[in-house]
Amino acid sequence: MSDEPKDLPRPTAVTLRQAWPFWLKLGCIGFGGPAGQISIMHQELVERRRWISEKRFLHALNYCMLLPGPEAQQLATYIGWLLHRTWGGVIAGVLFVLPSLFILIALSWLYVAFGDVPAVAGLFYGIKPAVTAIVLHAAHRIGSRVLKNGGLWAIAGASFVAIFAFNVPFPIIVLGAALIGYLGERLALQRFNNAAQGSSEQSFGPALIDDDTPPPEHARFSRPKLWWLLLIGAALWCLPMALLTALFGWDGTFTQMAWFFTKAALLTFGGAYAVLPYVYQGAVGHYGWLTPTQMIDGLALGETTPGPLIMVVAFVGFVGAYVQPVFGAEHAFAAGALAATLVTWFTFLPSFLFILAGGPLVESTHNKLKFTAPLTAITAAVVGVILNLACFFAYHVFWPNGFAGAADFFSIALALAAGLALFIFKRGVMTVLIVCALGGLGFHLLR
Repeated sequence: MSDEPKDLPRPTAVTLRQAWPFWLKLGCIGFGGPAGQISIMHQELVERRRWISEKRFLHALNYCMLLPGPEAQQLATYIGWLLHRTWGGVIAGVLFVLPSLFILIALSWLYVAFGDVPAVAGLFYGIKPAVTAIVLHAAHRIGSRVLKNGGLWAIAGASFVAIFAFNVPFPIIVLGAALIGYLGERLALQRFNNAAQGSSEQSFGPALIDDDTPPPEHARFSRPKLWWLLLIGAALWCLPMALLTALFGWDGTFTQMAWFFTKAALLTFGGAYAVLPYVYQGAVGHYGWLTPTQMIDGLALGETTPGPLIMVVAFVGFVGAYVQPVFGAEHAFAAGALAATLVTWFTFLPSFLFILAGGPLVESTHNKLKFTAPLTAITAAVVGVILNLACFFAYHVFWPNGFAGAADFFSIALALAAGLALFIFKRGVMTVLIVCALGGLGFHLLR
């Protein structure tokens, strides 16, 4: 590779006022689930703006992959925190979610109030093949930078087989990969050292937070600061929960939603698809907040709006409170909007605490192989999991009625065209989504 990128000047310091418009933009264009969102962040923050080096980016991503919760939103929070302290992390994380919340409240209201709209159905029809191609493209981008040797390729392949063929739970895959990385660090040190350092071989030029940049003062571990953050986090959970219990009782719809989605937030290892069966079982089977068909439609809305896919919880909350109007039929929208906001709060609160409390510990390990080797192995395993997600999308989009039914050849053609645009012609995610959505709309209305 040419050395030309290394001759670029180091970017000038970025203020929070300069950074927050980017985080808002990311929240508005973050389509394609976590894989697509991470790909966008890599292109913007590592390749184009050079706010953070690839090695530091991947190290932060490795940590976020370990946590319950939406890893892309947590990665944005982490980088925002690293750049601009606590408020930087809070602003980055909130703006990542806020556009999606507003959009889903509006779409959920249209869904329950006006039913099926052919134009909207056509747009969804075109977006789904594009999302399939975007997820596959993101798996390729991450894999090409992480899978530096045969051992890491083997980990990625094994994780794909484990989740695709044997339905092994994601936490077990993570723990297995971490153990392999730990043992690999001891038994094959050079191999894992090369893997951990390999990302810097494709330098995009010096970064604002580079490989050798020491952690800033606020990113250094402090026990009093940790306890203070935990105390604030406990208050931010306990106070709203106590208020809901006082106003609506423990068995009230809002209170039970807050409690249920707090538990769901702590079970989202492996992204939204890992927790969807739990949400489905509780929201549909136990509480009856919505029907199975409504749950599937909500997932479609979550797939085709920006932000984390787990934002489908906002749809669940809105529909559950709208259909069972807590404030009376005349205030059904207000009940739905409040429920969507509440479940978003309780779903994402743990994510902020994990980053703000755990970030200093992670920053202290970015040059220590005994920590980076297990995390590198985990990232390799996640490549296989993302590939499985692409297969999951492809099956449900290309064969909507299963293999026994007819294949949807227009969706297959649209996905191939999206793949060519991404892989060969290097088009942006938003361009691909818009073109495919319009193509799906035209085909849906004409057939």
